[in-house]
This record gives sequence, C-alpha cells and structure tokens, in this order.
Amino acid sequence: MDALGRHILVEFYNCSPELMNDVVHIENSMVAAAETAGATVINSTFHHFSPYGVSGVVVIQESHLAIHTWPEYGYAAVDLFTCGDSVNPWVSYNYLQEAFKASHGSSMECRRGQQSLLKRTDFTVEARDTGQAVTPLPTITRDVWFTERDENIALSLKHTGNQLYKKQSPYQKVEVFETLAYGNMLTLDGMVMCTQKDEYVYHEMITHVPVFSHGNVKRALVIGGGDGGTVRELLRHESIKEVVLVEIDDLVIEASKLHLPETASAFGHPKLKLLVEDGIKYIQECPDEAFDIIIVDSADPVGPGEGLFTAEFYSEVYRCLTAEGVMITQSESPRFNAKVFTEIYETYKSIFGQEKVHCYLAAIPTYPTGTWSFSFSSKGNVHPKKYNQEAAAAFSREQRLRYYNEDMHVAAFALPNFVKEMLSPKA
Repeated sequence: MDALGRHILVEFYNCSPELMNDVVHIENSMVAAAETAGATVINSTFHHFSPYGVSGVVVIQESHLAIHTWPEYGYAAVDLFTCGDSVNPWVSYNYLQEAFKASHGSSMECRRGQQSLLKRTDFTVEARDTGQAVTPLPTITRDVWFTERDENIALSLKHTGNQLYKKQSPYQKVEVFETLAYGNMLTLDGMVMCTQKDEYVYHEMITHVPVFSHGNVKRALVIGGGDGGTVRELLRHESIKEVVLVEIDDLVIEASKLHLPETASAFGHPKLKLLVEDGIKYIQECPDEAFDIIIVDSADPVGPGEGLFTAEFYSEVYRCLTAEGVMITQSESPRFNAKVFTEIYETYKSIFGQEKVHCYLAAIPTYPTGTWSFSFSSKGNVHPKKYNQEAAAAFSREQRLRYYNEDMHVAAFALPNFVKEMLSPKA
C-alpha cells in the first residue's frame, strides 16, 4: 500500500434512534467492530449527552474509530482510520451497519500519508533490548460517561459501561448505571434521581426535618419516591403508625429493589402501604385531613412529574392535611431551575400563607449545581425551627444518620442572600 493509512468517512442513515442514544450499545459495538477487523484495542472513551446523542472514540494500536450520533435523525457520522495492512476497516464498516440497524450508508475512503509525497527523516527512538520476553499489551481501558445537561450546564459521571437496568415504562425510561464514583445510579429519562453514595442526604432531609418539626406524626403520605429512600427514613420513627407510598411507575420500584437494595430496604415493612397508581388521582380522592405530613417526592416538572407542580395539586394536598399538617416538597435548585423555583414558592404561599412557607437547602453532589432545596409549608402553627433538639440529636445518634442532626436541622434554613431575594415578596 502506497500510503500510511486508510481513512473511511462513513455516514449511516435510518439507524435505530434508540440504539443511536444508547451509549453502552454504541461503545460495545465500536469495540467489537475494531476487534472483528483484527485491531488491537487500547482504550475507549464515550459520552452520552442528555437528552440524546453519543460521542466516542476507540483507540486501537493501528489508529482509531470515532463516532457522533444524532438519534433524532437516526444518523451516525463515523471515522474508521487504520494504519498499515493488517486491519481492514471495511470489516468494521459492515459490522457497524448491522449493529446500528442502518438501512444504508455512504462512505469515502482516503489514503492518508501518500508515501510518494513523503520523505522519511532520520527520526527514530531506540529501544533497549533487555533480552526479556515482551510484556503483553495492557487490558483495554474503558471511559464511558453518562452526561446530564441542559443548554448551559452538564454533569458527567463515569460508569463501567455495563448497564444494569434499562426499561421503557408508559411514563419514562428507567435506567440504572454502575458509576465508579457514586455506585449504582437511578435515572429517569436521562435525569439523575439518586445514587448509592449520596442518596442519604436527600432522603434524610426530606423526612426528618418535618417529622421532628411536627412532633406528633401518626400518618404520612409520600407521593412519588418509588426508589424507597423516603419511606425508609420515615419508618425509622416508631411513633408513625402508617406510611402510604403512591408511586405511578412500578418499574422505578423494580429497578430500585434490584439495584439499589439499601435504598429500597423498607418495601416489606408492615407499616408501609404501597400503591402503584397516579398520585394526582389519589390526592383528589383522599378524605379531608387524612395525613399529618405529605411529602411530594417527585422528579423534575416534566413527564409524569409535571402535574405535581400545579396550584390545583397543592390545594388538594392542603385539604388532605390535618389541622397542624405539613407539606414537604423537593423544590428544585435555586441556581439550576430558578424560574420554576421562584414560581412554585409563590404558589405555595398563595395556598398556605406568606408566613407559613419556608425553604431549606442541602448539598447533593449528583444533582445539578450540587445545591438542592426543599419546601416546608405548614397548614397550622408548626414552625420548622421550633422542635425538640434533644430528641433529634438522640435519634440521629441511635439511627447512625449520615447527614441529618439537630444542628443541620436549623442550619439548613439559613439561606444565601440570592435565595432570599428570589423568595422575597414581589411588588
């Protein structure tokens, strides 16, 4: 061959959109395409971009294979570059066309480094002959990344490349990835819900703050929260007689039981009543003053969680609380989702009253910006800073909680000035 390498520029059309958004499938296919062609794979690096699109490269001893996908067009742009004569890139081409379920592809082969146009220099690197056996090449290293992003911000977590769970429910795509830094991670429609390493922050703060503030919780309702972490924390309190969990998507429960067993550990608790049904419908049909606390443990205000961010829904929650009842919601990040954050607090205040609504914060590394908020809305006279500190301290010690304690209970309500400004009454 009168060239240093062969470079095939490939365009695959009418590929499966689902496969073009599946970073695990694409990474595995690209590695297999290289190995099938006889290449020696050195490493791979792939990123998935929320909501869709994958970029990645497989470095081979004979050069590289690279890709970027547009699932919304069923399209993939692929580069296949090999040096020397030992690897035939067209073998990789045929493999990938089948793996991506492309109806057809177009391609152009370039011979790179025409030797007739090159002049070899004296550059060389001498290798010392030790007389020992040649060390085999290291095992392939894989860099496969999950990325959650919007137009301006992205969060990436490296995972093993082996997807533990992936199913499409009538409501959303439910997935579990095995991340290297945060353990198993549950995502819904590409958004991080919880991870094994930091879920305790969210679940301890959404439960123990209202329970100790109220002081006499007997019945609690959780809407959403199918991972089980919120009910796990509520059921630590022996004084609570019943916890009702209403989750619309049974696949969230299934995925959590299989791959987040510590989070889902309370699903068999005798005080738990688990209902797989629409939380909006449940609250509409719920009797007046039925619960002491209602926790809205929803996803973001898109998809099945969108109806849980309306004034109509919160008004029904107010009706279902006892006279001294408390509503708790996850209320988004004041930095990441400022518009929604501001609007929902105005809605809470219009229903519960200006002085009855409080905001508190917690640090959750795997949520966008790392700063997350919870709302505390009281129907009666319960105030979040008037509580039994000694009881909270003893509970935190005895239960070996990892985030909540009597100091965090108060400190969480200390807000930065920019958050105070966002929540101040508007003229």
